[in-house]
Amino acid sequence: MRPMPRELTPADRQTLRGRAHRLDPVVWIGADGLTAAVLAELERALKAHALIKIRVMGGDGDTRERLFGEICAATDSSPVQHIGKVLVVYRERPPAEQPEQPAATSRKQAPRREARSARRAPRQAKLRSR
Repeated sequence: MRPMPRELTPADRQTLRGRAHRLDPVVWIGADGLTAAVLAELERALKAHALIKIRVMGGDGDTRERLFGEICAATDSSPVQHIGKVLVVYRERPPAEQPEQPAATSRKQAPRREARSARRAPRQAKLRSR
């Protein structure tokens, strides 16, 4: 069961826009509009990434704005940004689907200079003995 989309605060929206800046669109919507296949692909992309960019190939600004609302309603996602032909949507993952973060290792690394000198010591000893 998916959680209901929450209303994003301006700070949340700004953070998500920053994260989305480096992303490429993962779903393209063509002349056929929002078909069942496009909705299925949107679901797969949101499940895998949570934050996605969508490129709308046709239509004017009003059509794209209407499509943006339809996408958010159909996928239970929150609208983040609409610039030109690019839409950004976000759907929070349920806690059960959150990817696990790797545990931090407590291994301390030796400073590079010490490690380098330790590697060179045997070689320098060989050169001096010749």
